[in-house]
Amino acid sequence: MQTLSIDIETYSDVNLSKCGVYKYAESPDFEILLFGYSADGSEVTVIDLAQGEHLPQKIIDALTDDTVIKWAFNANFERVCLSRYLRDLGVSLDPFHDNHPLSTECARFLNPESWRCSMVWAATMGLPLSLEGVGAVLGLEKQKLTEGKDLIKYFSVPCAPTKANGGRTRNHPFHAPDKWEAFKKI
Repeated sequence: MQTLSIDIETYSDVNLSKCGVYKYAESPDFEILLFGYSADGSEVTVIDLAQGEHLPQKIIDALTDDTVIKWAFNANFERVCLSRYLRDLGVSLDPFHDNHPLSTECARFLNPESWRCSMVWAATMGLPLSLEGVGAVLGLEKQKLTEGKDLIKYFSVPCAPTKANGGRTRNHPFHAPDKWEAFKKI
């Protein structure tokens, strides 16, 4: 594998726009819900982590392999969130692969060297900084649906507890299976 294109959907009780990705991903309630990927331009595969699916070992290996180029729109978000996810799995993020105590204790994030950010590339070409804006300018067929924003809000951020929702503060896939299936397709 030479390239891995990645898109993740996440949940955290921390407000991303107010606190930034590092605090967002370090929350005890942080979770990667969906992991979409394409290896070397192949068909996109979506792994439903929220429903108990697991990343294939070849994908975990590719994430920690600096010879595999990882692409994402706003790649730092994916890199930091996946670093947390891999640490939780017990995967070593040691960039030197030398198992030295200093290397293993200090390595908390995936090495940014092998990551490429399509948002930065878009900006260098004078395109908008949003995925939606880039898709519109380029006339791409498969843009994120407008309903995607509503689904992200439904599953990825806390909800207000009400009588109607039984007092819950988070929406899970089992609360709205139809919405979850639509979310997996955005």
